[in-house]
Amino acid sequence: MGSDVPSDNSSRLLYTLKSRGTLATGALARTLGITVVGTRQHLAKLHAEGLVAFDDQAGEIGRPKRCWRLTAKGHSRFPDTHGDLTVNLIGGIRAVFGEAGLDRLIEARQEAAVAAYRGALESCSGLEDRIRTVAHLRTEEGYMAEFEAEPDGSFLLIENHCPICAAAKTCQGFCRSELELFRAALGAGTSVTRQEHLLSDGRRCVYRVTSLEGTDC
Repeated sequence: MGSDVPSDNSSRLLYTLKSRGTLATGALARTLGITVVGTRQHLAKLHAEGLVAFDDQAGEIGRPKRCWRLTAKGHSRFPDTHGDLTVNLIGGIRAVFGEAGLDRLIEARQEAAVAAYRGALESCSGLEDRIRTVAHLRTEEGYMAEFEAEPDGSFLLIENHCPICAAAKTCQGFCRSELELFRAALGAGTSVTRQEHLLSDGRRCVYRVTSLEGTDC
């Protein structure tokens, strides 16, 4: 699995909740590699700042287990880098050029991205190497991307954040274009399907990538 993780513990804690979802205090402590007491101190500070919230879940034995999650304010620490300006631009393009003009703009963006991704993937030796490279490219673009190898030989490309979420909510063509980008960049020898979708009540976007050639080369 590959990702770029912040160094200070409070930021790492927020990053972990963003990328992993709701977690109990003990699980957070293990992930961060610090004591439960230390984790509670960081959580108390972040809770006071309104960045995290908790739910107490009843267990089979003993007192309820406290599970932590990001609040809306916590999620806002991972900003939409396009934001309101992009939404306004999309509205302007629609008004002046119509849906066809907006589609042409998305296609041009996709074509440029496919060319850049293919260039970056030229030296990769196999499917795992290509997925690793794509995850790195996506992380550089703000998607907090990582990948996981599945027992069946496929890979999950996981995007824990969407820096163009505001634009995607305004125009679903961006989401369609992202899927087509992966398919075009990874080539005809692979199958790419979306398993989770942030805009369809998912916590993140997840893509399953499978080799159609019987091997990962």
